[in-house]
Amino acid sequence: MVNEGDELLKLVSYVKISKYREKTVKSIGENVKIPTKIAKDSGIRTNHISKVLSELKGKEIVECINEEARKGRLYRLTSTGKEVLDNIKDIDEEDKE
Repeated sequence: MVNEGDELLKLVSYVKISKYREKTVKSIGENVKIPTKIAKDSGIRTNHISKVLSELKGKEIVECINEEARKGRLYRLTSTGKEVLDNIKDIDEEDKE
């Protein structure tokens, strides 16, 4: 039997094993951002951000608010994405101790 906590931990691990995914999730945070802004804030090239956002969308960690737009798509964390981010922040705090 798999519980919700296990599924969340799998997603946290999925994000943590990729610096790009982790930086992207942290960059979005509580905000709504376009890929160019995420790229600028995280220091990742825009062409990589598109792939990372697609991966995170597939895992339902981020969502695109205006999917029909060709340019200026808006992304935000899903409720699951916010839980993943909270867990990552907790792990980062533990690592500092």
